[in-house]
Amino acid sequence: MTTTLAAGPQGVVTSSRSVPPARRRARRRERTTQWLFLVPAIAYVLIFFGYPIVKNLVMGFQDYSVRTFVTGEAPWVGLANYAEVVGSGIFRTTVVNTALFTLGSIAGQFVIGLLFALFFKRRFPLSNVLRSLLLLPWLLPMIAGSAVWRWILDQDGGILNETLRSIGLVDDPIQWLTSPDIALVAVVLVNVWVGIPFNMTLLYSGLQNIPDELYEAGALDGATGWKAFRHITWPSLRPVVNVVLVLGVIYTLKVLDIILGLTGGGPANATQTLATDSYRRSFQEFSFGTGAAVSNVLIVVSLVFAVVYLRANRHAEDE
Repeated sequence: MTTTLAAGPQGVVTSSRSVPPARRRARRRERTTQWLFLVPAIAYVLIFFGYPIVKNLVMGFQDYSVRTFVTGEAPWVGLANYAEVVGSGIFRTTVVNTALFTLGSIAGQFVIGLLFALFFKRRFPLSNVLRSLLLLPWLLPMIAGSAVWRWILDQDGGILNETLRSIGLVDDPIQWLTSPDIALVAVVLVNVWVGIPFNMTLLYSGLQNIPDELYEAGALDGATGWKAFRHITWPSLRPVVNVVLVLGVIYTLKVLDIILGLTGGGPANATQTLATDSYRRSFQEFSFGTGAAVSNVLIVVSLVFAVVYLRANRHAEDE
């Protein structure tokens, strides 16, 4: 290794050390090894995530149908698919249903999940066992869970209606899945049941990271109960809340299996959302171009929500 002195700007003497060739080769080998470990992960992301997204975006501007699989031709139609989707009579219904389904599901999942997280933060016997049992809805396949809930909510022989009638709350069975006025509420309730474990787990982990010293110091200043939650728990939990809400909204926007398993988008499109409409167009009507257009709308909505929410929350924290 050699050291040279040179006069820099304003006459200041600086030294520059040349790195030995052996060390430079070792660094290059280390960087090459690092990239070799990253290549499989990058290839996996590009093949299984990047390509489908790009392909879906392109299909949204093509007349992509069953004929395309035979001829290989998918004529470019520009914005015609989007015009057809927006101009259809069902589009407004799917947008409203998607908004109601998402807001209802996120509100129920988050509030109940937070209450469970606060409850399990207090140590008591069998708390770990009970917390593990609450994870079951999250672990069950959604189609299996939907089939069970379809039996529970059945109008004639469902256990829920039988229970409500046995305790005298209702006289006639409630049409949980066959009434256009109630079906969406029933689907939201089932989705809340599915999402509670996810919210509880993340929020519980966030609560565990809040130092007990903060509560002890707050108690000296009279911050207990609701005041402790407002001034200590909630501000400390805000980063986790951001993750829970963003992931929850993105997941809920694309929920498909629960709705298909319970109502299939009916009755009378009462539970038809953008996700189910995309499925219907693509795999029932085989209009893959318009189906891709609807799913692209979902992608844009998810990205816009994530960006707007995170930026608004960042501004709130700065203030």
